Amino acid sequence: MRVTIAEVARRARVSKATVSRVLNNKGDVDAATAIRVREVIAATGYTPSARAVGLAKGRTQTVGMLVPGLTWPWMGDVLQGVADVLEAKGYGLLLNTMNRGAESLTQFAKHVSANAFDGLLLVEPPDTLSYISSLHESGFPMVMIDDRGHHPEFPSVATSNREGAASAAQHLLTGGRKHLAVVTGPAQFGCTRDRTDGFRTTVDESGTPFDARLQVEGDFTRDGGREAFQSILDTGAAVDGVFAQNDLMAVGVLDALRAAGRSVPDDVAVIGFDDIPIASHTQPALTTVRQPSREMGEAAARMLLSRLAGETLPQEPQIIPTSLVVRESA
Repeated sequence: MRVTIAEVARRARVSKATVSRVLNNKGDVDAATAIRVREVIAATGYTPSARAVGLAKGRTQTVGMLVPGLTWPWMGDVLQGVADVLEAKGYGLLLNTMNRGAESLTQFAKHVSANAFDGLLLVEPPDTLSYISSLHESGFPMVMIDDRGHHPEFPSVATSNREGAASAAQHLLTGGRKHLAVVTGPAQFGCTRDRTDGFRTTVDESGTPFDARLQVEGDFTRDGGREAFQSILDTGAAVDGVFAQNDLMAVGVLDALRAAGRSVPDDVAVIGFDDIPIASHTQPALTTVRQPSREMGEAAARMLLSRLAGETLPQEPQIIPTSLVVRESA
């Protein structure tokens, strides 16, 4: 049976608060009392819980995490990276999503007000920047993950979106593709802007003409990718290479090409972005730019723990590079 702090207090003939002060080496307990309490602790084998010690020190040993939702295909890898680092250091994780919009944000704000966690990791959900910025300005420890080159005031971990997209363009060009299409993500995302810029700049610098009709906006879903690329096919423009800015949309592009009777990669080469598990199981297997999602979660968690330990974090984002994974589709 686990010995409680109440039992230690009873045997030492002191209050639980006095036991707590002895455990935390407070200087306001007389020497004789402190010795008696420590003798009881040794005799009973009492071990304070990590949570009790944390609360006594003003810490919860818990990190909060705020994300838009859990349906993003790479979010599981980010969470696993975060959890691996936190668990190794004895920290818990309190996960919050924005699935219910304003109601979710209100609940999250209550956790902040209740000091439910010591610091925050976040993949910025829509419509939260004002609140998150106010937290940061108040000195609350936090680290952003992904897409943060556009909010340079926050400590952050990101990946090389621009360079990854450039590698996709270069791979298509090196393969002799001349008529390149792009299915972008939603325009409001920083990663969309970076990937578009990296791809288009590389194409422009190669001297290969780019047909503006061959760039359309998708929504990062499979159906959205299929519909966006179908709109390109409907123009009748020549296409022999496609860069879809995430793997789900690239799978939708494959669907549209299959329905149109076009062969991949003989007629059209296709490249995605992320390297989620489905990428290696499509027909044909998808060439893609690997986003190091798990490593990003690990790096962000380590960065936040450093901040909680009193270290000053760098102002520049920590960049974890992408890599091109070549498979059958290109």
